[in-house]
Amino acid sequence: MQVYDKLYIQGEWVASRGGGHIDVLSASTEEVMGRVPEGTAEDVDRAVRAARGAFEAWASLPIPERAAFLRRLQAGLTERQDALARTMTGEVGMPLALSKAIQVGTPITVTGTYVQLLQEHAFEEQVGNSLVVREPVGVVACITPWNYPLHQIVAKVAPALAAGCTVVLKPSEVAPLNAFMLAEILHEAGLPPGVFNLVSGTGPVVGEALVRHPEVDMVSFTGSTRAGRRVSELAAATVKRVSLELGGKSASIILADANLKNAVKRTVGNCFLNSGQTCTAHTRMLVPRALHEEAARLAAEVAASFTVGDPFQGEAKLGPVISEAQRARVREYIQQGLREGAKLVAGGPEQPEGLPKGYYVKPTIFAGVTPEMTIAREEIFGPVLAILPYDDEDDAVRIANSTIYGLAGGVWSEDVEHAKRIARRMRTGQVDINGGRFNPLAPFGGYRQSGNGRELGRYGLEEFQELKAMQL
Repeated sequence: MQVYDKLYIQGEWVASRGGGHIDVLSASTEEVMGRVPEGTAEDVDRAVRAARGAFEAWASLPIPERAAFLRRLQAGLTERQDALARTMTGEVGMPLALSKAIQVGTPITVTGTYVQLLQEHAFEEQVGNSLVVREPVGVVACITPWNYPLHQIVAKVAPALAAGCTVVLKPSEVAPLNAFMLAEILHEAGLPPGVFNLVSGTGPVVGEALVRHPEVDMVSFTGSTRAGRRVSELAAATVKRVSLELGGKSASIILADANLKNAVKRTVGNCFLNSGQTCTAHTRMLVPRALHEEAARLAAEVAASFTVGDPFQGEAKLGPVISEAQRARVREYIQQGLREGAKLVAGGPEQPEGLPKGYYVKPTIFAGVTPEMTIAREEIFGPVLAILPYDDEDDAVRIANSTIYGLAGGVWSEDVEHAKRIARRMRTGQVDINGGRFNPLAPFGGYRQSGNGRELGRYGLEEFQELKAMQL
């Protein structure tokens, strides 16, 4: 069992001012696998003041020296990738091989991009008689989720540090152990005291104290749209900058000229990644009405290949969802789909056979879904796909844009230019053309109630910078 009984503040491991702790449960066994402190508002104040005290020196550090710290962070993540993968497979439930490749591999890659970007980024430029400089925004509160916990931390902390900001991190209390391992790596890298601080705890206590704190200059938050609204409300009191990466209900539009079998297979795979606990998951598959029955049959065949089981054993393609609360939520959405008349073609609300322990959910597919149904409008965050028929391409675009979200999507066509024309009409931050792969240098973020601001690449670096014009 991984037990951390101290917070990381001012370059030291220190006891919380409160006496509580939070048990971390394994998603696959439902047993306690770790423990972290339950931080308090007083702990937040200590951490923020440490970050404020360290800011000026860190912001003025030569850029090559900041890059050197990030290079050491990348090396530390690489050295501990096996242990990190096992921890996150326990916390989140993603199969171990995928955890190593995605949950750890992606943060390693992202950290490396900021080492490179620091050598290329224009921190100042001449504009007429003005010298325009990009300066660090200041003390940043990073509040991160549980589904890709280390990736979401690194996607904030790496560019914030690269920009010259100091950081206070509040990881998800559901999957916090990897954050403590990251703090150990940063400590071993010799990061100056106060530049990075870690306070674990709950959202209503630690999260809200961070957002309210007058010495916090910016909040970078990833989580649900509901929680993002709360962050925006609290941050407004001090008019601090807020970057939000929130929910999604992404549509995969399969056009009539697409390779149907391949498009269905890849869409189902995208939807089920991480047991559906992915904000960009393509959870709505839009198909021409004439191809609806065939698409449903193909999707059911693909779903049958997603074996559910122990994520540590190497055989299962689908592990559990993260918690009892999440399993109950997903099952209720499946029941709601049945109540509203959607056709169940794979899966269902029952516990998968042979798995009495663990927060498992059957990979589930509904056909005959209409845009008004709950399962077509709300983010489920589980392995549940809704297939919606459309009449023509205008109808497909209308359906794709009909939710409050705008995070991601996909278009499938044998004609790439045709697909790009449809993609341009989708009101969403990312669109995969024929399954285009993830790019850590491209901007990541959403339209509408999927949030504001962008992460990754130079776009993510610029989120943590202020612009100053010096008239000469």
